[in-house]
Amino acid sequence: GSRRILILSNAIHTDIALPADEDVLAAFGFVSEGGLELDHPGVVWIVFGWGGRSFYLETPTWAELKPGPVFDALTWDSSVMHVRRTGTIPLSLDEVQSLDLSGESFDALVNDIRSSFKSMPRLKPEPIPDAAYDAHDMFFPAKGVFNALVGCNTWTAARLRATRYRTGVWTPLPRMLTWSLALHNTL
Repeated sequence: GSRRILILSNAIHTDIALPADEDVLAAFGFVSEGGLELDHPGVVWIVFGWGGRSFYLETPTWAELKPGPVFDALTWDSSVMHVRRTGTIPLSLDEVQSLDLSGESFDALVNDIRSSFKSMPRLKPEPIPDAAYDAHDMFFPAKGVFNALVGCNTWTAARLRATRYRTGVWTPLPRMLTWSLALHNTL
């Protein structure tokens, strides 16, 4: 059967939300082992976002925006994976786009997200110590570098291309990704 995922967006960033089903919990068991229990009561979705380390870790709110992380994000920064557990997400919100995937495409997406985490050979990914916004999220080192050309939204688009969805090659802003999905797919 089909599996639903969510694309969550704000003015500059997109995340992918996967259902907190048994297979997803198993695939990302290292997150729970790292201290963020994904099978916590009330968890419905596991949200994944890839981004620049400096910006993500030093800018938890817009009020804390500083020139250094912005400069790093525009030029060259190492990347991190942000993992957040959450409850129900209203599908009627403008910031939420639901996509249905075949079982095979869903598995490919889970594997593709899993492969974005950086780890040593034969070792599980380890969380970044003391890096979290609150008790419901955690950060991990990720593969790749972040800059103005290769950002969070292009990461999301590339993950979607691991499924049956087609996107534009370069989607630097959430709105461009949304338009791209509508243009290249029957939604």
